Amino acid sequence: MYLLIVWIIVAVVFAVIEGATEGLVAIWFVAGSVAAALTAVFTSNVLTQILVFIFVSVVALLCTRPLVKKVETKKHVHTNADMAVGKVGVVLETIDNLKGTGRVSVLGLDWAAVSQNGEEIPQGMEILVDRIEGVKLIVSPYTKTN
Repeated sequence: MYLLIVWIIVAVVFAVIEGATEGLVAIWFVAGSVAAALTAVFTSNVLTQILVFIFVSVVALLCTRPLVKKVETKKHVHTNADMAVGKVGVVLETIDNLKGTGRVSVLGLDWAAVSQNGEEIPQGMEILVDRIEGVKLIVSPYTKTN
């Protein structure tokens, strides 16, 4: 009876850990703990209970983890800043990656910028926003053929 209570406590602890985390990290151990608790009802052999815990946890992990990986994808959080990608702007301060300088105006907002291919882009030139990395725009010179 004592071991049954221990396995129930272990299952609850793993369930709390699972509930406190964002991804699935302990659900397999909850299943193993429940199986070990059921085993404790029928046998008092601790080694058998531990082996059942390990076996059920590993089988549950192996059977469900690939499915979870397919469903659980890292989602890109879109922001209003994403609207700048693909837009044309103008260089406010010469972009020089080596000096770490460069400011552009895109959609009426002032941004720090770096050149996509490392070339210097002079003040007043039009640019095309290729992507955003952190708080900087990655830009390239804009020509009507872009």
